[in-house]
This record gives sequence, C-alpha cells and structure tokens, in this order.
Amino acid sequence: MRSETLAALQEARTRRQAVTLATRLSDGAEGLIYRDMANGTLAEDPAVVSAARHAMEIGRSETVDIGGQKIFLNVYVPPPRLIIVGAVHIAQSLAPMATMLEFDVTVVDPRGAWATANRFPGVKVIQDWADEAFQAMGLDASTAVVTLTHDPKLDDPALESALKSDAFYIGALGSRRTHAKRRERLGEVGITDEMFSRIHGPVGLNIGAKSPAEIAVSILGQIIEVRARCLEALSAPKVAAA
Repeated sequence: MRSETLAALQEARTRRQAVTLATRLSDGAEGLIYRDMANGTLAEDPAVVSAARHAMEIGRSETVDIGGQKIFLNVYVPPPRLIIVGAVHIAQSLAPMATMLEFDVTVVDPRGAWATANRFPGVKVIQDWADEAFQAMGLDASTAVVTLTHDPKLDDPALESALKSDAFYIGALGSRRTHAKRRERLGEVGITDEMFSRIHGPVGLNIGAKSPAEIAVSILGQIIEVRARCLEALSAPKVAAA
C-alpha cells in the first residue's frame, strides 16, 4: 500500500467516511472509491467503482473477478455509532452496554451537572444542545440516535435534526401519549408523518422492561435488530425492473 493511500484511509477514518480500497492483484494497481467520488488508476473502470460501492454498502471485503482480472475490495466503514441524548440513569446503563458491542458512543446533554466523565467513564460526553452537537458531528448512515430526557426542549430539536439525517435508527423514550404529543409538536416545525414514522417510540423492544438496565437492554436490542435489517436489505440481490 502506498503512503498516500494509507494517509487517505486514515483521513477517511477520522471523518467517519466510508471508502473501499480496490487493488488489482496482478500488478497492485489501486483505486480509492468513496460514496461520491473515486481516485486512482482503478477508479477509471466503472465496473470496479460499482463493485466497490456495493461492497461498501454491505460492509464486506471480498475478491471479485472483473474483466478477467482479480480485484480485491478492502472495505473501510465507520463503526456503528450511538448518540444518546440525555445523561440520565438509562443512559448510564446503555452507554457501557453499547460500548461492549463496539459502538462508538457519545452522550449529549447541555446540563453540566449530569453530563460528566465521572458518570459516563470511557465514552465521549458533550455538554451542548443536541441539534448543535449533531451539526458539528454529522449524522451518517451508521449512526443511531436515542433521546431519553422526557424534556421537549432537549428531545425535540434532537429528533428534528436526526429525522433530517441518514441515521439508521432514531428512538425516543416516552409513553404512547407522550409520543402522540411529540408528533403534534414536530408537525408544527415541518416534520411530515412519513418522516415521523422513522422514530421508534415508545423506544425499545416490548420485553416488559422496568428498570433502567432492562430498558437499556430493550433499546440496544431494537437498535441491533434494525441495523441487521438494514444490512440485510443492502446485501439482498437487486431485481432488475421488467
């Protein structure tokens, strides 16, 4: 691997940018294929670019045969990320559980007395309003967002921002009555019914969870389930239109 290729891969990782390194095994020719651009010798071959982007979508490295040449597609995708809005008790259970499953976890809450490193060791903590934090972080297709504060002033702007992003999962704590009121409020700021339907609320799998730890398990289980469905859909063979 060339030094400039390694530098580009490191930059992509820092930016949470998915990329596939395509390498022709016969001579080592390379191409870096992103979602929206492609660089290098192999980037000039549309078949390589298409195969590289498909591998990127399903998150699987593989060797393919293109035009009689063996091409190794090495996929680099950002790890799944969980952003928890609200430094509450459920978050104290959810954050370490998600970390154990190799999620990149961030807790966002403007309340400095709650959002502290002591309460959330080992994860990133941001003392800011969620919508402002999201703008700085960027929400990609590998991101899950969960709001837990029960406070519309904190949760609603976070949900509005998340619904306008590519986040694969959006969940909100609260009863069905709370969720109905949330729908009315978000509708007033332009969130359509179709957009609102992306929110999992009440959040979590229906497993009879009561304690903060049990609720955290139900939320994480639902996130895993949704992510698995998304990956399965991406990997399913596409049927050409008649």
